[in-house]
Amino acid sequence: MSDHSHVPVAPVEAFEPPYYVAVFTTVRTQDQSGYGETSARMEELVRDIPGYLGMEHAQTPGGLGITVGYFRDADALTRWRTNAEHQAAQKRGRADWYQSYTLHVAKVERSHGFTRAQES
Repeated sequence: MSDHSHVPVAPVEAFEPPYYVAVFTTVRTQDQSGYGETSARMEELVRDIPGYLGMEHAQTPGGLGITVGYFRDADALTRWRTNAEHQAAQKRGRADWYQSYTLHVAKVERSHGFTRAQES
């Protein structure tokens, strides 16, 4: 994943349903050469997909990685899934970077959020 240490930590906002999420959960291999650059490129590419809403990443100390992508509609998710550069990265991931992964796609029917008010 790219270095987001300079970005404020905040969840992706709660959007008006319905929308779609793609939950990509991974366990990586030891050899991660080229992964960071490819991940950064994928983040750059997905931003150009009409209907892309945002993305969140998390990594456990034990090595489980979770990426959640948010998309306005099924067409936006299909455009991302069928992007040629994304498909090439998927192939490389299966060959080199992932020990295992799962992908769950769901339609969100309810969404809400909370942000604590800033104290003066």
